[in-house]
Amino acid sequence: MLLRLAAAAGIAALVLLLVVVARDGLDRLSWDFITSYPSRIATRAGIRSALLGSLWVVGLTGLLAVPVGIGAAIYLEEFAPRNWLTRLIETNINNLAGVPSIVYGLLGLALFVRAMDLGRTVLAGALTLSLVVLPIVIVSAREGLRAVPYSIREASLALGATPWQTVWHQVLPAALGPMMTGVILALSRAIGETAPLITVGALLFVPFDPRGPMDSFTVLPIQIFDWISRPQPAFHQAAAAGIIVLLAVLLGMNAVAIALRYWSERRRQW
Repeated sequence: MLLRLAAAAGIAALVLLLVVVARDGLDRLSWDFITSYPSRIATRAGIRSALLGSLWVVGLTGLLAVPVGIGAAIYLEEFAPRNWLTRLIETNINNLAGVPSIVYGLLGLALFVRAMDLGRTVLAGALTLSLVVLPIVIVSAREGLRAVPYSIREASLALGATPWQTVWHQVLPAALGPMMTGVILALSRAIGETAPLITVGALLFVPFDPRGPMDSFTVLPIQIFDWISRPQPAFHQAAAAGIIVLLAVLLGMNAVAIALRYWSERRRQW
């Protein structure tokens, strides 16, 4: 009973939030709003540079974090010896998944922006977000690998395949659905992050398109934060419209994750 009440309260709060955002933002939402640059005049303000900045940052984050995270998960789950060092690494990865993102922002500012002299660029933001999502990618990928029955590995090895051939041809295809689901959910978190990107120096006003990893940038959550903090009601309507676009992107990514899991479960033969 208590769990049902908690679930109902959570759903009611979410519905109320969606109703308020839709009431304030639907009238402002249009194609011009999506394709226009930010402006100091609220009625002309758009999200073009912020939306492109989000896509640049999340795309680079995926390119950086996914290969490293999946490679680390494969090594730890399939090849690493079971000793104290491996257990120490696993414990630290699990703990890093719960570290507040602002801590990663401070690390990104010190390491990427200042020590590596990357400046306040798309690449510095993507590297920082890679640190945020990397533990999540590793943990979710390991869960996907663990879901594959060990008998499949034993059968492959018994037929003469090497350990790497077993992982590449038998384990990875079977674990691909859960692993990709975790990756997409991790990137969904990355696209909604604000604190680490503000820390590494994402700009509040960017009236141009980011065209490469070394350009300055802003992202949708920071643009929304900037508009909400202004006193004019028209900017609040623009912020609500920006939230609707951000929610649409997040729901789209979550829908892809659900579709991948459904497709994986249908292909599972055991």
